[in-house]
Amino acid sequence: MSDPTPQDARPLVEVADLHKRFGDNEVLQGVDFTAGAGTVTVLIGPSGSGKTTVLRSLNGLEVPEQGSVRIGDVATEFASRPDKRALARLRGQSAMVFQSYNLFPHLTVLENVMIGPRVVQRRPAEEVRTEALGLLDRVGLAAKAEQRPFELSGGQQQRVGIARALAQRPELMLFDEPTSALDPELVGEVLAVMQDLAGEGWTMVVVTHEIRFARSVADQVLFLDGGVVLERGAPAQVLTDPQQDRTRTFLKRILDPI
Repeated sequence: MSDPTPQDARPLVEVADLHKRFGDNEVLQGVDFTAGAGTVTVLIGPSGSGKTTVLRSLNGLEVPEQGSVRIGDVATEFASRPDKRALARLRGQSAMVFQSYNLFPHLTVLENVMIGPRVVQRRPAEEVRTEALGLLDRVGLAAKAEQRPFELSGGQQQRVGIARALAQRPELMLFDEPTSALDPELVGEVLAVMQDLAGEGWTMVVVTHEIRFARSVADQVLFLDGGVVLERGAPAQVLTDPQQDRTRTFLKRILDPI
């Protein structure tokens, strides 16, 4: 009999057979994938394909009717209808950066970064403050610590959102189209921070239409359409030599929209 596989050899993320329905629309129809620690998984696909629903299921913001998610040592079976405590444990494994920033307008930049560790994780104030200032420096915004979100550009607000997510010390970073609400000239500053995080070994699942970013940073790309993973593989395969006609059509529309 062979030795059991060590726990450390398992992928950090395991997603199996996710099904999610909104009314008559089954937006996920059996999505599954794995992601190793320190890897970047990019989800691409047309609007309505289920990308964001997958991301929100990883974070417990959506509750699928079927399937399972494991992040690190926290596993959630959705068919058994997990309670709030189980969903909170799952949510504690990841942190999400939203496309619409979602910063608290009445708090300073520093307070926005500190609020999760202080209120949810109940960590000491001075420890959190020191770490938050370091994270703001890391995303190039240390000088903005005492300003309010409305005083920042969209790209700066999104970088605050990244610092806020990092402050939670998650196992997994989730990005939901983080550049889609930005003016084109501000996209690069956010993607540069994300690229740095990938280089530092953060495990990331990213929903994006930024194909050049996916090509340069992703370890695997999943193309979703109609609630299923229609194609998956390394960026060089999926983005350069896709096997499915639907993938080729989608990429042509993204890369050559005219």
